[in-house]
Amino acid sequence: MTGQDRTPTVGQLPTPTSRGSRVPTTLTRLVWFLWIASLGVLAVHFWSGETWELAGVVVVDGLTVVMWTAVTFFSGIVHSYSRRYMAGSRTMDRFFGRVFAFTLTVMVLVAADSFVLFGAAWLVMGLVMAELIGHVEGWSQARAAASLARRYFLASSASLAVGLVALWWLTGTTTVSGTASTVGTTSSSLVLLAAGALLAAAMVQSALVPFHTWLLSSMTAPTPASALMHAGFVNAGGILLVRFAPVVTVDASFMLAIVLVGAASALLGKLLKTVQTDVKGQLGCSTVGQMGFMIMQAGLGFFGAAITHLVLHGLYKAYQFLGSGSRVEHVSPTRTTASGSSGLVGVAVIVGTGLAGGALFAGLTGKGTALDSGLLLTLLVVLTVLHAAREVVVRTSIPATIRYGAVPLIALPAIAVYAVVYRLIEGLLAGLPAVGQPAELTAVHGLVAAAFVVAYVAVESGVYRRSHRLYAALMNATRPASDSLLLSREDYHEY
Repeated sequence: MTGQDRTPTVGQLPTPTSRGSRVPTTLTRLVWFLWIASLGVLAVHFWSGETWELAGVVVVDGLTVVMWTAVTFFSGIVHSYSRRYMAGSRTMDRFFGRVFAFTLTVMVLVAADSFVLFGAAWLVMGLVMAELIGHVEGWSQARAAASLARRYFLASSASLAVGLVALWWLTGTTTVSGTASTVGTTSSSLVLLAAGALLAAAMVQSALVPFHTWLLSSMTAPTPASALMHAGFVNAGGILLVRFAPVVTVDASFMLAIVLVGAASALLGKLLKTVQTDVKGQLGCSTVGQMGFMIMQAGLGFFGAAITHLVLHGLYKAYQFLGSGSRVEHVSPTRTTASGSSGLVGVAVIVGTGLAGGALFAGLTGKGTALDSGLLLTLLVVLTVLHAAREVVVRTSIPATIRYGAVPLIALPAIAVYAVVYRLIEGLLAGLPAVGQPAELTAVHGLVAAAFVVAYVAVESGVYRRSHRLYAALMNATRPASDSLLLSREDYHEY
């Protein structure tokens, strides 16, 4: 087992330090104050449309206020949850200090305009997260996982540095905003080098395939740290691409490369999840796939959709990790989960709901109504709704009338909420350069769409399970680093 789902037992009495310290309470209140302040800044920006900046250092724009609000909310939930989860730990103050430091670092990152400040925040963010992964003292597997993650994060920072230096050499500017006005619209080898380095940094930080091993090895982190990691840290790749949208959008072929990179992780993440047996492993593989979707949306030119995806995914994944302990089932080996075929009526409900969800999304957002990459974005919405609808329809323990009626009543309002949030975030990002232009539709987009349809059919029908070679390949791909694995249940319980 690789996770650290535990709460203090009766024998784990609080130490004098943890019992008397006010650090957890103080930092929890402070982070909730930051959330309230962020909400205020978001409201002011929404109504006034103003952007505030300290020339050459920081800028507070639409992206900044959205991410400040989301990050402080996620952090507030983690701080509050951790006060009980970490109770009795003698390293409780250190844990809260690291979580709060991580929060402040991300807030600096999303506001940074200076190359130096952006790069420094990126580096510190990774180093702090590595410490959280290896937080448990004396646990060799945790230290091994932290060491692995640290190497990945240092490589990501080095790649980011290459990109920033290339941009400085090309444009003569040392700010993100300066790059937007000087990089131009003509691609060159130096622009492509910078864009490639930025994409590589985003892939590592967002745990895209083949850089996902650090994420699957990180289950040694305390569960609240895992929630913060999956809800916030991995989203940094999307933020990076949005900030440097003028660079990555210069060349249409490079945007196609981003789509392919994202699509590969989205598809493989879904397949990797199907062979996982533990709750945290499934959530980790799910994150690999969801980050692929996020990067893919950026490659399609829908940067607003990418930010919407990371915010909503962060909310969902934080909830999933913090509630992961309740999902562990203790059942007899002879007991089976009730599920069955959907039947003709069920198929009609699933297909009808999926198509209606796509039409509703297109109508509310305007995406998918023209011959551009919006068609692929809408197709992803349709496939997502189809999958969710089928999950409900095949639950034979629920009466058919309730199942069939509940599917559209739940799915369509959810799509409407998603579309509304998307439009709001898209409006807040409207002032950012190069974020509102969808990519032109190409044959590559058609091939990606076909791959998603084939993968959907293969997974939903279970036909992929017939290949023992594929199963072995997926199992190998989901294996964490060997020195981060616990092979004995007794060792697991010790920590």
